[in-house]
Amino acid sequence: MKVAGIGFRSAATAADLQAALALTGERVDALASVAEKAAASAMQEFAQSIGLPVIALQARDISGEQTLTCSPRIKARFGTGSLAEAAALAGARHGAPEARARLLAPRVVTADGLATAAIAERLEP
Repeated sequence: MKVAGIGFRSAATAADLQAALALTGERVDALASVAEKAAASAMQEFAQSIGLPVIALQARDISGEQTLTCSPRIKARFGTGSLAEAAALAGARHGAPEARARLLAPRVVTADGLATAAIAERLEP
C-alpha cells in the first residue's frame, strides 16, 4: 500500500495538491494529512477528483516521526521535520500499527511553495 502524505498552506487549491502529487511520479492508494488539512476543501476536492480516500491523522500520530527533511516551522508546530513525510509514514501504517513503513524519497514542493507531497509504502511485518 502506497500513501501520499500531503502538506499545504491555507491558500493552496486542489490544483496545487494535484501538482504536488504529480511531482512524485507515483500512483498511490490513499492520501493522508493531519485532520485539519484532511478536512480542508482543497483536500476534499482533490481526493474526490482522483477517487482516493483521505486518511485524517491526529498531530500525535505524526509527532516524533523521523523524516528525511526538516522544516523548523513544521518541527515547532507538529514535532516532526516534514508534515508530508510524517503523514505519508503514519498513513501507510494506518490500521496496521504493527506494520512498518518507508519513505520512497524526500518530500517534493510545488514551485510556488504552496503544497508538498511525499510517498511512503507499507512494509509487512
